[in-house]
Order: sequence, then C-alpha cells, then structure tokens
Amino acid sequence: MNKTMGGVLSAFLGSGSAWAGGVERSVQSTAILFEPGTYAEVSIGHVSPDVSGTQASAIGPFPAGASTGDVARGYDTGAVGFKSDLSPNISVALILDRPIGANIAYEAPAYIYGSGSGSHAEIESAALTGLIRYVLPSNVSLIGGIRGQEVSGKVSLFNGYTTDTDRAFDFGYVLGAAWEKPEIAMRIALTYNSEITHGLNTRETDPAMGVATADTSFDTTVPQSVNLDVQTGIAKDTLLFGQIRWVDWTAFDITPNVYAANYGEALVAYDNDTVTYNVGLGRRFNDTWSGAVTLGYEETQGGFAGNLGPTDGFTSLGVAATYSTGSVKITGGARYIWIGEATTESPVVSGAPLGEFSGNSAVAVGMKIAYNF
Repeated sequence: MNKTMGGVLSAFLGSGSAWAGGVERSVQSTAILFEPGTYAEVSIGHVSPDVSGTQASAIGPFPAGASTGDVARGYDTGAVGFKSDLSPNISVALILDRPIGANIAYEAPAYIYGSGSGSHAEIESAALTGLIRYVLPSNVSLIGGIRGQEVSGKVSLFNGYTTDTDRAFDFGYVLGAAWEKPEIAMRIALTYNSEITHGLNTRETDPAMGVATADTSFDTTVPQSVNLDVQTGIAKDTLLFGQIRWVDWTAFDITPNVYAANYGEALVAYDNDTVTYNVGLGRRFNDTWSGAVTLGYEETQGGFAGNLGPTDGFTSLGVAATYSTGSVKITGGARYIWIGEATTESPVVSGAPLGEFSGNSAVAVGMKIAYNF
C-alpha cells in the first residue's frame, strides 16, 4: 500500500502550496527520501487564479465601486527530484523546484492602482536542495540538507515608481527527523527549513518624487518554516495522510531604499505568520489504480492585505489518481481553491480601506511521472 499510494500522497501535498501564504509555491517536502530504491520524479502544474475586487471609496477621479479587473495572473509550476540509497541506512536526494513566486497586474484604469501604466509585481525563484537521511534503530531516521536558492523581482506602480532587482543566490539548510511503523504504513516526519536572506541589488525610479534613477541594495528574507507530515494505514489499502505547515511570513518584506525613504513603509510585507493544514484519504483500488481526496485550509488573518497580494487564507478541495505499470507511476490531480476575502489599504489615507476582494478562487491542475529504477 505504501508504495502504490506514494505518488498520490506527494502530489497532493505539493499542490497544497497552490495559494498558501500568497507567494508560496512549494511546501519543501522531504517525502522523496522515503521512496524505495533508486527513484526519479518530474512534476508539472498550472494554477489559474481569479482574483478581483472593487474600490471601497472614491479617490479623486477614481470612483467608489470601480473594478480592479482580474489582478492575479496564472502561472506554471514544476519540480524534478532524484533519490538513491548509498547503503541500507543512508539515502540521498536532490530536488529542483520554485519555492516562491508572484505575478500581479492591475490594469483596469478606473481603479487607482490600474491608472497610468497600471501596477505590476513579479517574483521569480529557483532552489536546488540536497538531502541526506540516516536510518537509526527502531525505525527512527535523521534528515539534513543544504538548499541553494535564487530569487529576483520587479515592481512598477501606477504613480511611476519602479524597482527591478538582479538575481541573488544564497544558502540555507534543512533539519528533520522521522519515525515509521512500516507494517501499517505509518510515518511521522518533522522538518525544519531555515530562512534564507538575500542581498539584492536593484535599480529604482520614482519620478514623482524627483528620483530619475538610483542604484541601491536591500536585504530580503525568504522565511523559515516547519512541516509536520503524518500518514497511517487505517484499513486494508486505505491511507490517511496530512500535513501542518508553519511559515514565518512576518520575517518577509521587500523594502527598497528609495521606496522606504519616500513613502515610509515596506513595498511588500506581511503582518501574520501562516499555518496551513492539509488532510487526505487515499485508496488503492487494485494493482494499477489508486486515488485520493484532500481538504486544505489556511485561516483568514484579517486586517489589511497588501495591494500587491490581495488575498487572505483559503479553503481547498482536491482529487487525484495514480496509474501504476511496472516501475512507472503517473499521477494527475486537480484542486479547487476558495480564496479568502481581503481588504487592502488606501495609498492616500493611512488606515482607510481601498480594495474589497471577495468571491475569488483558483484552480490548480498537475501531473507527476515517477520511475523506480
């Protein structure tokens, strides 16, 4: 049961990041270390969000009730992983993924952030993680690893301000432990992912404030996180699984020097950490087919959401199926995400609402091909 259900389990936990934390695009799973023998996987996915709102009150020529239009662009995801056993007690793995990302665009001219040339924000990233697992007596194992991560970003606002960073590459680490009871497919794994601080060089412009071009630098921290992953067989060919993930998003901000000096605040920041829950039930139907359903939840925090990330929490429902033939497993899945209501703050009157975002959603689809050598 454990081997057959593995594709469904990891595919679902991977798709759990589809809207977690706003800019999170990977749950940084170590599940690949528990695959049998030599193993490789490739996964691809696409997320199609629908995020829009209306202006809460009039600001100059921009009327109350003006629509934002759809501000969240769809994006592709992907990951590649390889795992091998060096000995009966030692396993190693490499994972290439995209841990964070964003693509926001306000282009409706009646809404203040869509005026002029509009407002746009993009974050790109890539990470290569090397992991090692050492199995101790009594089915306890220790996990460690190094993560190298590259990030970059650019923003342009309706008032003419822009910033465009270079790519910065820095390192973090992974620590964890797990306990297993193979006869009932039980595993409990706790993993810590360190924060990674990047020093970014950027070029800023702010013509409205008299800054034509300024080459500056600032630090941003991709936050630390903790994953608790649990799975257990509850009946013949039936697996209950889940994950609780905490991310220290209050440590994350984007604060370029010119923007901070002219506006006295961060360009992007979060007021709350997030805890994301995923729980699922998997079932093997026969030697060829297995499937699963999951529920996901991240609490709405309240307060103001960022104008460049106007969402707050989510609830999700997903289904997936795995086809196994010989050494190959092919998993496909889809998840519907109800995105939490959010209110953004006015750029003109501090503490006043600007955008009211509700009734929003996203659809995530994905496929993974895995091979045991």
